[in-house]
Amino acid sequence: MYENTYPDKRFRLTLAFLKKHASADGKILDLGVENPFSKIMKSEGFNVMNTTGEDLDNDQSALQNSDYDIVTAFEIFEHLLNPYTVLEQIKSEKLFISIPMRLWFSPAYRSKTDPWDRHYHEFEDWQLDWLLEKTGWKIIDRQRWTNPVKKFGIRPLLRRFTNRYYIVYAERVQ
Repeated sequence: MYENTYPDKRFRLTLAFLKKHASADGKILDLGVENPFSKIMKSEGFNVMNTTGEDLDNDQSALQNSDYDIVTAFEIFEHLLNPYTVLEQIKSEKLFISIPMRLWFSPAYRSKTDPWDRHYHEFEDWQLDWLLEKTGWKIIDRQRWTNPVKKFGIRPLLRRFTNRYYIVYAERVQ
């Protein structure tokens, strides 16, 4: 997935946001298979376990384990058909989610060769906020950032000042 490009800015900002709100001594369940960012979290001293590739739309058994202090879902929710059920099933008290935001000048991403690498949802920030509220989460902190690319054209110009990523730290409402 990252053969030709590496999202340095996104990874750097995501790690800073995580460190701002989470200590390395907690146990983290990172939704999705092991990936470059979960390896970065581990190298930074976080105790991270990943899900094993199960289809979270149909199988939320990994979320039933209450042995985790934190659940992270970095760039996962846009791939799910049913993020509502996934959010309801999470047993930890703390949650970190990042998503690529819907861009009015760009269609939803869809790989033609990998059925797992498709975006069913392209959220606006308020939509993710509402989804979290409806599933019993209170947003504690949030951040947005752009994703400029080193290309010429109208879309690359728009990417310089249009927020592309949104990250949220939320806690379960008692």
